Amino acid sequence: MKNRIASKNLGWLLSVGGVIGWFSSFILTVDKIKILENPNYISSCNVNSVLACGNVVKTAQASVLGFPNSIIGVSSFPILALLGVLILMDLYVPKWMLQVIALVSGSATLFVSWLAFQSIYVIEILCPYCIVVWGMTVPIFFLTMRDLLKNSRSQILKMLVPFTGFLTLGWFLVVGAAIFLQFVI
Repeated sequence: MKNRIASKNLGWLLSVGGVIGWFSSFILTVDKIKILENPNYISSCNVNSVLACGNVVKTAQASVLGFPNSIIGVSSFPILALLGVLILMDLYVPKWMLQVIALVSGSATLFVSWLAFQSIYVIEILCPYCIVVWGMTVPIFFLTMRDLLKNSRSQILKMLVPFTGFLTLGWFLVVGAAIFLQFVI
């Protein structure tokens, strides 16, 4: 049965973004375990005083819910990758699954936006793997919303479709500008 709602673009984003997001989350989880085993462990992405995953992983913000945030990514990105593959295979993915992805990735977008703020302005250290997770989460939310809006019965909601691309770009521009202003200038 052909997929009626999800676009091939969403299938590709979920597939590739799911793998990339999982890999980054996995590395962060491994680093967290190694740091717990040996507080002097140097993370693989500790480049300098500004780019240092290990220093970010040690903060309270890295375990907001009482466990490492990266475990959320390790457990959720594979599900997104699987759904992306199903979409690319033209297998039917029910609308409710896309609605769940939109709800969860929307919450995740708010969460990574807060984490970005914390990283840039409070911790004042950037974690490259965290940035990759942010970079996968935000487009997944907006592209999922785009496909849902395109297939809405409401003409008013359909008019919001172009804004999903602008909001995605806007998010990256705001975070990029914040990083530039905080760490470069």
